[in-house]
Amino acid sequence: MMAPVEKLLRAFMPRGLLGRSLLIILLPLLILQGVALQIFYGSHLDVISRRLAGAVAGEIGFVIELMQRDGSPENRALVFREASWRFDLAMAFEQGAALGPTPGRATSLPLLPLEDDLATAIRERVAKPFDADWVSDPRSVIIRIQLPEGVLHVEAPRKRLFSGTLYLFMIWLVGSALLLFLVAALFMKNQVRAIRRLAGAAEAFGLGRDIGPIKPEGAAEVRQAAQAFNRMQERIRRFVAQRTEMLAGISHDLRTPLTRLRLGLAVLPRTEEEEADVAALNDDLDEMERMVASYLAFARGEGSEQPRPSDLAELVRDVAQKARRDGAEVAVEAPGSLVLPLRQDALRRCLANLLDNARKHARRIAVAVQEIPREASTAGGRPGGGWAQVTVDDDGPGIPPAQREQAFRPFATLSSGGTGLGLAIARDIARAHGGDVVLEESPLGGLRARVRLPV
Repeated sequence: MMAPVEKLLRAFMPRGLLGRSLLIILLPLLILQGVALQIFYGSHLDVISRRLAGAVAGEIGFVIELMQRDGSPENRALVFREASWRFDLAMAFEQGAALGPTPGRATSLPLLPLEDDLATAIRERVAKPFDADWVSDPRSVIIRIQLPEGVLHVEAPRKRLFSGTLYLFMIWLVGSALLLFLVAALFMKNQVRAIRRLAGAAEAFGLGRDIGPIKPEGAAEVRQAAQAFNRMQERIRRFVAQRTEMLAGISHDLRTPLTRLRLGLAVLPRTEEEEADVAALNDDLDEMERMVASYLAFARGEGSEQPRPSDLAELVRDVAQKARRDGAEVAVEAPGSLVLPLRQDALRRCLANLLDNARKHARRIAVAVQEIPREASTAGGRPGGGWAQVTVDDDGPGIPPAQREQAFRPFATLSSGGTGLGLAIARDIARAHGGDVVLEESPLGGLRARVRLPV
């Protein structure tokens, strides 16, 4: 059983190569920057903040000490004037006043521990009742300290309580991460685009579409894969061409003696009693020609035809009509139109083979055409769209489940007669379209052949 942590990671892990590559690049960077920020913020910045707050509190304590040694107005004015010039602290004394309610705590620099550090420093170095107003003035902190004679008001500039290097450090962290993310995204997008084109070319070639050689691009490994794919295409095309030429010659060589035999039977003198034997020989010749045609069609694979937009529903109706002319009872249920890329001649042969198999073993045949949308497709469906489905049901004896897959093997004859190539050719054609043919139990009691084609 998969661990909960592994399930969680898989749920949040990007599925695409681009997302995973960016994650591999950026995650260590973010961790490194987080550690650097923690070290800077947790040690260096904390020390600086405490030292700056301690300096301001020490200066305020020094001023209070001077005021308590000589409480005359003249000395107080001198001390305030010197503090303003030397310490950049604006001070005023309110005679006989007392501290009121403490103003609200709010700082414009939430990332810094200014309030706590300043309060701690004042408690340590002044040791008198106080409060700090961080709200009234956005540029200063107003500190009020309770003295025996009244309240001392101190206006301390905020810039004395923090270091501006934090802003530069944060800008460097965020800016470097964004810059690296942008560069990595642009670079990886180009690499992934090359891989996607290679995958699309492989998918199209697997569906039998003549796409021609693809242009190698991207990293060296991706270019090498593209060049290998082009060489593979060329070798397969050359092999198919050579096989087709060889089969054309075999077809001619096999049909020539069959034709001579047929002509010989036609001109052979015979009596009325021999007519039945001659008719039987002609039937054998017809069967031999059909077998030769089936073998050649299976070996050829219908690979030269290119797919083009075709109406599947109309094609099924045409095949069913031909089966009716051959004596089959076929009922068709199909939409008005269902257009998708098809090799018409090859798919016509696929459906004709399925109907012919059903006609040989059943009296009633039902054909249905439907489109299955993407969300209703099974897990084996294509990620880019749904399926077009053709089902051929009959009321014949059917095929046992254990033997259904064996029926697709070339030359496998599970019943008397036939070459054993009808189902093999049908599946070969369906798979060349990117689909498949499967055999199932039919609602009519016999066998169902289900053809699925990508839309």
